[in-house]
Amino acid sequence: MTTTEQRPIGSPFSALSTAEDVMAGLDLSGTTAVVTGGYSGLGLETTRSLAAAGARVVVPARRPDLARAALAGVAGCEVVPMDLADPGSVRAAAARIGDSLDRLDLLMAVAGVMATPERRVGPGWEGQLAVNHLGHFLLVCELHPLLAAAGGARVVVNSSAGHTLTGIRWHDPHFRTGYGKWLAYGQAKTANSLFAVHLDALGRADGVRAFALHPGKIITGLQREMTLREQMDRGWVDADGKVIGAGFKTPSQGAATGLWAATSSLLDGRGGLYLEDCDIAAVSAAERPMDDGGVRAYAIDPDAAARLWDLSLTATGARPVPG
Repeated sequence: MTTTEQRPIGSPFSALSTAEDVMAGLDLSGTTAVVTGGYSGLGLETTRSLAAAGARVVVPARRPDLARAALAGVAGCEVVPMDLADPGSVRAAAARIGDSLDRLDLLMAVAGVMATPERRVGPGWEGQLAVNHLGHFLLVCELHPLLAAAGGARVVVNSSAGHTLTGIRWHDPHFRTGYGKWLAYGQAKTANSLFAVHLDALGRADGVRAFALHPGKIITGLQREMTLREQMDRGWVDADGKVIGAGFKTPSQGAATGLWAATSSLLDGRGGLYLEDCDIAAVSAAERPMDDGGVRAYAIDPDAAARLWDLSLTATGARPVPG
């Protein structure tokens, strides 16, 4: 485990809390934020909430025209073209952000893909690991000087209960020897959690703290590559696509934990933790069902986090983060 702090602290919020609940009364005037995936689903809720509180929000987007249309009514928001699967595109977006900001208070890594068909992207990376982890890793490394300049920045990474499916497949992280879309998703979500652990260890000297989180079960565009039949067979939706599964959250409830991670004073002086339902999650035993909540010990293990960091540095050629 990363620290003895991986246990609930009694937040005033819960699984039912909404983005509006978490952000009520907060004034983020003068702060800057980057929100990946900030023009759809949970990302859009996150962007709207931060902007409504007065933050300047930059949204890197693979489809910038769609992003600008979705964010047309959101004040204080700008769009930067970026494809997380393309290292050159990530570097170009980071450079453009660096030209327009002198500090970065919040970086919200919300964008992601789930259970996709096998894809090779960038220099032959497995697609889900690339988009969910490696692209965000590179972006954060490139923007770390701006985060350090803020003197108290937070990086919030959307993981998932899907991390319980598998740890990092050190022998074959890019599935060269056979692809499983759910194992690939699980590995990427474990990577998200481990990324926050080591980023926090390196960044805390500069005031950069990092958190990973499970936003909850929400039907958004994340399921776009699953057929309706697959979603029905899992008990998520009916034949009309209407949500029927137990325990599903609204997009506003799904965005709440990330916004709590970004703004809560209860997390001051903390970091490298996995969150859920607007609180710190407990460590869960290996035999616990995925939907019972909590974080597996392997997903917050500092040695595994350091090993993944080195693997990611080698893969991306990112600038090292001082620590």
